[in-house]
This record gives sequence, structure tokens and C-alpha cells, in this order.
Amino acid sequence: MTDRVEVVATVLLAFAAVATAWSGYQATRWNGEQTKASSRTNAIRIDAARAQGLSQAQKEVDVATFIQWVDAYAHRETDLMTFYERRLRDEFKPAFRAWVATRPLTNPDAPLTPFAMPHYRLAAEEEAERLDAEAEVSSAQVRRNIQRASNYILAVVLFSVALFFAGTSTKLANPRLRAIAVGAGCVIFLGTLVWIASSPISLGV
Repeated sequence: MTDRVEVVATVLLAFAAVATAWSGYQATRWNGEQTKASSRTNAIRIDAARAQGLSQAQKEVDVATFIQWVDAYAHRETDLMTFYERRLRDEFKPAFRAWVATRPLTNPDAPLTPFAMPHYRLAAEEEAERLDAEAEVSSAQVRRNIQRASNYILAVVLFSVALFFAGTSTKLANPRLRAIAVGAGCVIFLGTLVWIASSPISLGV
């Protein structure tokens, strides 16, 4: 019985040592994956901020041009109205023309400004929204990688506990206590092994 316990303890020591090293390696790898994903997320958010800034600048140009056109219209300066209409941005023209077609001066149901029209769409704003959504997906990946690294770190701790029980068993003189220590180590090792086996792995290339 004593010899059998010693054999089990020796095998447990060997496997637990390998599993501890593997889990430590995976924890390091997933920390690296988290860092790379964080860099991608930050880069996407920077691009989103640039696109959002561009869309805001374009809106300001559209609003300023529209105000000048309204002022010229109020003073019945047709030449000046034409001047401003020709300088409307291409993205703003569909909304402006659709708004004028609603006869806003006589139609009480007409939108107050062209900016309330569904035709008013900015490519930069849509790009910013797309990038924001992409950044959120990338951010979720960062959180997953952090969790995976944490799982492997916990596995390192648990495998180390199994190593402790296996090593302690060789120092115990009482056969019953030795068997209990080895049994506890095996339970912890196998339970951790089953749990961590379902976790994804990251391999260096």
C-alpha cells in the first residue's frame, strides 16, 4: 500500500509540475493577447474619434451655409441664394432639396430644417458609428483575454496546491495521512485539469 501511494505521489508530482508550467505559459500568452487586443481597440477608437470630429466639422459647415442661405432668402436676394446653393456640400444637397420640396414656409407639417430630413446622412458619421461598434467588439475580446489569463493564473495556483499535497505526502510517516494527502492532491489536480481543459490555448508563432 505504501509503495502504491509513493508511486501515485511521484506521478502526481510529475504531471502537476508540467501542468503548472503549461498554465503559467498560457497565462503569459493570454496577457500578451490582451495587450495586442487593447492596442487594436485603442487604434479603432482613435479612428472613430477622427471620423466623429470630421462629421462634426462637416455639420458646422452645413449649418453655417444653410443659415446664410436662409438669411439671403429672407432678404429676397436670389443671386446670393444661388451662390450659397451652389456651395452646399454634396452630402447636404439631397436633404436640402427634399426640405425645400416640402414647402416649409406654407406647410406646417414640414420639418423645421433640412437636418431633420432622413436624407441628411454623413459618411463620416456612419463611419464613426461603425468604428465605435467595431471598438466595442474588440473591447469585448480584451475582456475575454483578461479572463482567460486569470483562469490560467488560478490554474497555476491550484496545480501548485496539488504539488504541495504530493510533496507533503512523501514527508509523512503515517500511511493513512500520506494516502489522504495524495488523494487530496489528485482530486485538486484532476478537477483543475478537467476545468482548464475547456479553456482555449494560445501558441506562439
